[in-house]
Amino acid sequence: MKKLSGFHCLLLGCILGVAATSCHTAKRNVTPSREETTVTVPADDSEHAENTYDYLSRKLNVKVTSKDRRHLELYEASARWIGTPYRYGGFSRKGIDCSGLVVKIYQSVYGKGLERSSAGILDTNCRRIKKSNLKPGDLVFFATGKSKRRVSHVGIFIKDGKFIHSSTSRGVIISDLDESYYRRTFVAAGEVR
Repeated sequence: MKKLSGFHCLLLGCILGVAATSCHTAKRNVTPSREETTVTVPADDSEHAENTYDYLSRKLNVKVTSKDRRHLELYEASARWIGTPYRYGGFSRKGIDCSGLVVKIYQSVYGKGLERSSAGILDTNCRRIKKSNLKPGDLVFFATGKSKRRVSHVGIFIKDGKFIHSSTSRGVIISDLDESYYRRTFVAAGEVR
C-alpha cells in the first residue's frame, strides 16, 4: 500500500470533514450544549421583563411584548445566534449554515430532532401550510440555487413577516419575507410535525 504524504492526508481529512458535516447529511437528534438551553423567562411585571422585551425587540427587529411570552424561548434562542458567521456544514457558534441553525434552535427550544438539510426538513419533518398562516416557530423554505423549485435554504419565522436564517453573505440575520429576493425565491412554508 502506498503511503500518503502529509499534504494528501490533510486534503483527505478536509474532504471527509466537509462530507461528514454538510447540509446533506441526515444527522438527527443533536443534543444542545447547556448554554444553548438555558433560558430565563421573566415575569410580566418585573423591570427585567421590560429589559428582556426591549432587548429582544432590538436584536430581532420586531416588537416583542408580554403578549409574546409563549414564544420567548424561541426569541431568546434566536437572539443568541444573531451575528454568527455562515459556514457550509457548520454546526457551532464559530460558523453555521441555514439548516444547522434550524436544527440547533429546534432542538434547544422544542426538543425536536430534524433532518440536516433544508429539503430534508421540508420533506420529512413538515406539514406544508399557507404563507398567510405562518406562526412563530414555523419554517420558511426558499430555492436560492440554480433550480427555481429545489429547496436550498430554510429559516424560522419569528413574527410580523420576519424570519431568522443563516445567510451565506452575512451570517445569522433577521430578514423580511417581503424583501424582493425572498418573495422571488420563496417555495413553501411548513409547520414542524
